[in-house]
Amino acid sequence: MEPDTAPRALNKIERAHLKAPDDASHVMYRYPAPPDLAGLVQRFWIPVWSVPAGEQSIQRVLQYPVSLLVIASDYARFYGVTTGLSQTVLAGNGWAAGVMCTPAAGSLIAQGSMAPFTDRHVDVSDVLGQAGAELTDRVRAAMRDDPHLPSTHETVMDAFADALRPLLPVDQEGELVDRVVALVEERSDLLTVAQLCAETGLSERALQRLIHRRLGLTPKWLIQRRRLQEAAERLRTTLGTLAGTAAMLGYADQAHFTRDFSRVTGTTPSKFAAEYRTTSTERRVPE
Repeated sequence: MEPDTAPRALNKIERAHLKAPDDASHVMYRYPAPPDLAGLVQRFWIPVWSVPAGEQSIQRVLQYPVSLLVIASDYARFYGVTTGLSQTVLAGNGWAAGVMCTPAAGSLIAQGSMAPFTDRHVDVSDVLGQAGAELTDRVRAAMRDDPHLPSTHETVMDAFADALRPLLPVDQEGELVDRVVALVEERSDLLTVAQLCAETGLSERALQRLIHRRLGLTPKWLIQRRRLQEAAERLRTTLGTLAGTAAMLGYADQAHFTRDFSRVTGTTPSKFAAEYRTTSTERRVPE
């Protein structure tokens, strides 16, 4: 398993992450899932941070519609989806080792509906039992010496793989929810639940039940979350107007876009874009 160690890849800001452009608090290592785990794992991620004494670094994320397994030196958790803005505070020196699951994987790990896990987390051992406790011990032992070493990361990923592999194969409903989420993620022109129903061939009620049971969410949330992630990505990388961005994302007007973005992120699109201005480009996003 080859590590993604190119400097740009290490700290690349994904569309889900509202990371400040001058945030140098951590290095992020990302690795693809091995082929035999592709049904359960989208990728592994290992942040290693160093924050000066007395300071904090707040990481803000518009989470993807998937569950997470995260182990650190002082906690080991299984997370459902945070429907608002997910915030993690980094302080001192530390590390975490995480798995970004597939949409299908959450309910296989939880052994049931994901609805009870929305906006909350539980200890890894609560869902994986003894295998979760053993996983936690293996990850912490591996990360104890040097959390930056590729060999350390490989050991960590092997531990996660051993804990998750018994959950295979993915069931047919899980494969269906994977396809639905992929459709929403890949098709920016899908703006309504009715369109999603037409594309999937599912009735609105069947689609609602599927997304609620397997993700703890609603189809409308899936569409809105993708649009907000795209908005953050565009605001970071383009010189367009807010009205133009709103139109590109399918909003009826700029005011509606601003309300949606502000309600979830806690900041207006114009303020968010201003964070990413640089002295070389002097980015300006007009109101």
